[in-house]
Amino acid sequence: MTIKIKAKLLHYVIKKKKEDEGFTLIELLVVIIIISILSAIALPSFLSQANKAKQSEAKTYVGSMNRAQQAYYLENGRFADISELGIGIKSKTENYEYRSTPSTDNQVVVNNGISQKDSLKSYAGVVILSKQNSSTQADVLAILCESTNTGKGTAQQPNSTTNGNSSEPQCPSNYKELNK
Repeated sequence: MTIKIKAKLLHYVIKKKKEDEGFTLIELLVVIIIISILSAIALPSFLSQANKAKQSEAKTYVGSMNRAQQAYYLENGRFADISELGIGIKSKTENYEYRSTPSTDNQVVVNNGISQKDSLKSYAGVVILSKQNSSTQADVLAILCESTNTGKGTAQQPNSTTNGNSSEPQCPSNYKELNK
């Protein structure tokens, strides 16, 4: 091979390497647009799942409070405060505040999981003393309710909507039943 051909080949190889380095502006813009579209689709779904995980804390705690209230009533003949239940639930966490509010006649208790953040729902567990079919023995029935709106909540009080006069527990207004 002559020196001229070697020089041209070397020049071609060096020029080709310089052309292959990096990305063009168009390629970078296409990648940024694709990432933006994917994140716009995925981010709301991710945030929704994060809120559901936080809300599961309240569902679990209020359900535990309901079961503990039922057991406590059968042992002691009255409903109790959270601290008396002995189930190890803190009265306040980062996302929720927990309270038990018995009625004055001790026929109904509302266990509240009160949302402390705007993006979370509140929960209420209603436990009632129910005498069905004029039986001498009373049943202690419970229901778990979820607020229909998100946002910082307020404690629900036992009243006629949670119904100490009924044979079945009922959710407070603006709450829907999750399970019995």
